[in-house]
Amino acid sequence: MTEFTPWLSLSGGALIGLASVLLMALHGRIAGMTGILTAVIPPVHGDWAWRAAFLSGAIVAPILIVAIFGDVVGFHSAVPMPWLVAGGLVVGVGVYFGSGCTSGHGVCGIARLSPRSIAATIVFMASTAVTVFVIRHVLGGL
Repeated sequence: MTEFTPWLSLSGGALIGLASVLLMALHGRIAGMTGILTAVIPPVHGDWAWRAAFLSGAIVAPILIVAIFGDVVGFHSAVPMPWLVAGGLVVGVGVYFGSGCTSGHGVCGIARLSPRSIAATIVFMASTAVTVFVIRHVLGGL
């Protein structure tokens, strides 16, 4: 069962929103992680520095939180690692064909009232709900 962490979730969401607003305000760029990442991987773009800094912050910040506060919310998965990797690859394919990731569409796109992002986010959320229902109630998984 997933641990219910409303304050940690609210804090994390607020920080993601703040980072998105600051990136748009200071650089005029959307904080879609996939778009940021693809411009860091060769061939690199001319605005590589801010992208690398943004990604570094996304990686280093959780490491610092765990180092300072300990294992705030433990993550344990009953799913074998190869399945997690395969799932990540499937998500990557979806990101490619969906023209962006959940952070780009869900956080930034909806804030800009983008019809494409609103539609994409509805599809993400509906797919998630159906997947969880099928796994938990039809297949009897955790």
